[in-house]
Amino acid sequence: MQQGIAAIPAERKASLLSGQNFWETEPIEELNLPAVTLADGTYGLRHQSGSHDHLAMYDSDPATCFPPGVAIGSSWDPKVAARLGSAIGKEALAQGVHIVLGPGINIKRSPLCGRNFEYYSEDPFLTGALGVAFTRGLQNEGPGVSIKHFAANNQETNRQTISADVDERTLREIYLPAFERVVTEAQPATVMASYNKINGVFAAANPWLLTGLLRDEWGFEGVVVSDWNAVTDRVESLRAGLDLEMPGGSAGHDEDVRAALRSGELQGSDLDATVARLAGLVKYIPAAPTAANYEIHHQIARELAADCAVLLKNDSQTLPLRHGTRLAVLGEFAEKLRYQGGGSAHVNATQVDQPIDAITVLAADRGVSVTYAQGFAIDGAEDLEMLDEARDAARECDVAVIFAGLDERAESEGIDRENLDLPANQVELIRAVAATAPRTVVVLSNGGVVSLEGWHDDVDAILEAFLLGQGGGHAIADILFGVTNPSGHLAESIPLRLNDHPSSLNFPGERGHVRYGEGVMVGYRYFTTFDAPVRYPFGHGLTYTTFTSSAPHVAVSANEGITVSLEVTNTGDLAGKHLVQVYVATESGPVRRPARELRGFSKVYLEPGETSTVSIDLPRRAFAYWDIQYGRWVVSPGDYRIQICQDAATVLHEEQISLVGERVFAELTMDTPLGEWFEHPQVGAEVFDALGLTGVDVSPEHLAMMSSMTMTQFIHISGLPVEAEILNRLMRDSRPA
Repeated sequence: MQQGIAAIPAERKASLLSGQNFWETEPIEELNLPAVTLADGTYGLRHQSGSHDHLAMYDSDPATCFPPGVAIGSSWDPKVAARLGSAIGKEALAQGVHIVLGPGINIKRSPLCGRNFEYYSEDPFLTGALGVAFTRGLQNEGPGVSIKHFAANNQETNRQTISADVDERTLREIYLPAFERVVTEAQPATVMASYNKINGVFAAANPWLLTGLLRDEWGFEGVVVSDWNAVTDRVESLRAGLDLEMPGGSAGHDEDVRAALRSGELQGSDLDATVARLAGLVKYIPAAPTAANYEIHHQIARELAADCAVLLKNDSQTLPLRHGTRLAVLGEFAEKLRYQGGGSAHVNATQVDQPIDAITVLAADRGVSVTYAQGFAIDGAEDLEMLDEARDAARECDVAVIFAGLDERAESEGIDRENLDLPANQVELIRAVAATAPRTVVVLSNGGVVSLEGWHDDVDAILEAFLLGQGGGHAIADILFGVTNPSGHLAESIPLRLNDHPSSLNFPGERGHVRYGEGVMVGYRYFTTFDAPVRYPFGHGLTYTTFTSSAPHVAVSANEGITVSLEVTNTGDLAGKHLVQVYVATESGPVRRPARELRGFSKVYLEPGETSTVSIDLPRRAFAYWDIQYGRWVVSPGDYRIQICQDAATVLHEEQISLVGERVFAELTMDTPLGEWFEHPQVGAEVFDALGLTGVDVSPEHLAMMSSMTMTQFIHISGLPVEAEILNRLMRDSRPA
């Protein structure tokens, strides 16, 4: 193929670097290669065989709307993510789509991000595990994926121009690991460069990001594609490592490349590697089209949704609903379920289960009477007649179930939320019904977390359904009646107030910049480190049964990875799924670490009385931090605590281990701070004597002051007669072996 590419005229190669239209690449007739078709698909296919656009203004072909990323994240189950990927892959084959734009694996830095419904979690480890499973599941069917949006794309406000100003340690520990893991473990077909700048440089034209990190360090061999209309300078992006500019249809940027070829700024051979990678996408084109069974996929959508809803609260075992209950179902979302988000991810669902219909069917088999009242208007308009009707229904029931949430217009691509509040008319309904009904349950439908304050303590149970896709109505009904035992857990913290969130001081930025001032203290890392109270912590989730887990057995391998083993028992009366969460805590090393960080998890299904042994491997990287001075991952010598947690705030068991780690150091120079001279493992013991300070009573205050100075500064300010030859010898001896 390389010879064939080399023979293509340089100006023709330039035309291959962008799409031929909105969703297709240019065919390469010289190599007998057809066009490759792309389509959105983070939680369902959005293939437009008619008019094209990127914001779902034109209709897309019918497809299954599976649970969005917010729900998949709450499942904490890679098997769920893999089934989702596989089903979307089958529908992509059926609709002639070769590259699916998904999964979205950006970190939920702020609960206000309008696109949080597409993303998995505030934690990179959980996000990476689910992203790998989705990617493998989809690509095993034949099409390729495009993991997005690379990188530090954590808001919609000014998303096409904002500079995410973030330090390297924070990038490496929070915003890059999920991408790294999917690239290195699942080999995605493409990586999509995001709109935003990173520290002032557009991601789509960032050579450190697209070549130094992605290709040279992580070994990515696929295609780097732009987000749609993200490229501002095609030649600069090409040099940075961006292969495919999308969409196509305009030759303006192609001409920029041709001009660079004519001027000698680029050579034809400079395009060969890019064209070769684009030609390689042909392997994702199937030999023949296949059909998809959308009825089976609707059932899969129901099953996946049932694993994703989070039972936040269940006082006095209000749920599941009992036989013979007089039930009042209230709220317009009960008959018009909010099941997905807005923007480019919007799916034209093949069918939608409504909660009121599924509830009515299950109620009939259980002697449960059902009364429905709209209660409120989704558009937020206050209607006292609706409120009175709902209050009347609540007086005559045993349990009232209120369906509340956010309208799709409040959570969509391109806009961020202004607050965490439910609409006032919904809060008014919840409070009025809770004051009237014997028991009150609230079912929430929302893409990002909402505030529970002002009504949380008034209700008996809360089911956070988030967005569950087209099968969500059926799944919710099954959970309410106990057909399904809920097993979802929060993949993000629910704060008491927006101002309590670590991102609140620096979101969404100003004057074209957003400063990631919280550093690595994102989400639960902040709340646990500073003992800041939350309404519900990361990892929280209830079930209808009970589980116990034993103290863990921790085995350390020769390379200082570990295996954590423990026994989990279902001590209740119902079968259910238990989530084992493993965190690592340490104070070792020269950098401040969060109180604990998620490093492993496993979801296990158990029948009543059943016990299972769960083993989770933690590689050496699980104990490392990114050292900005040495530019690499470092495991500090010292003690580490392996914590088995109920959630990020609740430790059930803890075992301590000691790791040899590695003592990293660099060659000393005259510009090295004196504190590093004192602590240097090879020559530190000689420094006091070299400075003539042996036997001198140096107070802690003076030592602290000295430690911050460079050696040059100290000599100048102290006036001590320090021999240059002695310092030169110490600097030579300080070189790493």
